[in-house]
Amino acid sequence: MIYHAFNGYMKYGFPEDELYPITCKGRTRDYLNTDNYVINDVLGNYTLTLIDSLDTLAVIGDKKAFGDAVNNVIKTINFDNDYKVQIFEVNIRILGGLLSAHLFAINDDYGVKLDNYNNELLDLAYDLGKRLLPAFINSKTDIPLARVNLKKGVLLNEISNCSAGVGTLLLEFGTLSRLTGDMRFENYARKALFKLWDNRSSINLVGYNINSSNVNWDYAISGIGAGIDSIFEYMLKAYILFGDPDYLKMFNDSYEAILKYVKTHDGIYASVNMNTGVTLSSNMDGLSAFFPGLLVLMGDLPNAIHLHHIFTELWKKYHAIPEVFNFKKKRIEKDYYSLRPEFIESNYMLYLATKDPYYLEIGEMVLNDIETYCKTECGYAQLNPLTHFKKENRMESFFISETLKYLYLLFDEDNKINNEFTNSLFTTEGHFLILPHSVYHNKDYDNSSYLFTKPNFNFKCPNMVFNLGNPLLSKRQKTMIYGLVNKLSPLEELILDNEIKCPSNVTKESI
Repeated sequence: MIYHAFNGYMKYGFPEDELYPITCKGRTRDYLNTDNYVINDVLGNYTLTLIDSLDTLAVIGDKKAFGDAVNNVIKTINFDNDYKVQIFEVNIRILGGLLSAHLFAINDDYGVKLDNYNNELLDLAYDLGKRLLPAFINSKTDIPLARVNLKKGVLLNEISNCSAGVGTLLLEFGTLSRLTGDMRFENYARKALFKLWDNRSSINLVGYNINSSNVNWDYAISGIGAGIDSIFEYMLKAYILFGDPDYLKMFNDSYEAILKYVKTHDGIYASVNMNTGVTLSSNMDGLSAFFPGLLVLMGDLPNAIHLHHIFTELWKKYHAIPEVFNFKKKRIEKDYYSLRPEFIESNYMLYLATKDPYYLEIGEMVLNDIETYCKTECGYAQLNPLTHFKKENRMESFFISETLKYLYLLFDEDNKINNEFTNSLFTTEGHFLILPHSVYHNKDYDNSSYLFTKPNFNFKCPNMVFNLGNPLLSKRQKTMIYGLVNKLSPLEELILDNEIKCPSNVTKESI
């Protein structure tokens, strides 16, 4: 399936951004209607599907196909284009794709390290990252503008940004900073996430849309679906990738609020008023199916299993997840399936966590349904309307970068990615990131933690004092010490006069 989709794109779609899977032609921007955001937020005339697919070829271990694809990117890509694009989509699809492929290309561990590769993908990523910076530089509030022109820079009228667009930058921007040494990217992305969080409601919920000019909420509705979904993902994953406990605390506070106000008694996650928690809608969209996978990462298997089961019943009934389903009225509100990966991602995560063959059976069901209802002569088509299994002439780039990648990894149990327990992870676009050890530690944040507002927090243990301001301690060591103490006893009981006192059962040897 991966080869059918990718080779179909390369034969009929490349160098355009997408493949028309029914007419077998290339698809790029809507040049006649520049405000066609559904198309132009994603398509920037930069061979989108090729870049988004790079690390899928690496994951399946096809070194030749991966090398050929990388060479095609190097020979073809130029970001000096007079086009308006959305920061969020460019970041997760293009920047993330380039960074992940670069990390595979320089790494011996996955069998696809490229000879004669000279960091060209990283150079492209750095060039692209700098073209996105005007969205931050020209904001007076730390909330980035929603769109930029890749050639001309800032678009001052793009002031309304969804929460996902503000908070889903840190993994890619942080990785770019660590690999290039240019800390502007991580600094801007970090500030944006915390600015958004600082403007949460009194019950720790954030809304769907925020205004970058005045930090007012344009759409004060909260939930876990489109427009807000991946902000929770990046809170937790930023902690996993970078080791900063600030992100974990933020996620834990968010998740507690979600369980209290967003999750209903029957296990769905509704849309609620962000200030009161009052339920406004029982709709859940297909994007929400990512949430069980996130719950697996944070260790809440019971809630992950239950929510995944709800989506499983939807798939069994409709042979896909409808774009929007109303659980109170038990009817489809948006009747299409765009080859989305979120349900498959969560299914994959649950299998890794439980090794229950039930999830393999679900994966087989999903695979067969996509093959039966979506396959075309040159690719795979989304379904619209889903209930009539009518093929629509679009195959978005995430189908290869996520949907098929997670299906493949579900069944490839010997894949190194499935057997490695590190701080590596998948971005919200399914791009695999693992930081080289040499750039894991970020000295710029040693003494500027959001949680530890003063630089001299001390850990007092038997015969020793750990000072978090001590320059001899790496960020990894500080995070490990913080985590050990926090797990052994409630943090509130340990903080005394800007010091953290270790429980009596903590010894020098255990530290």
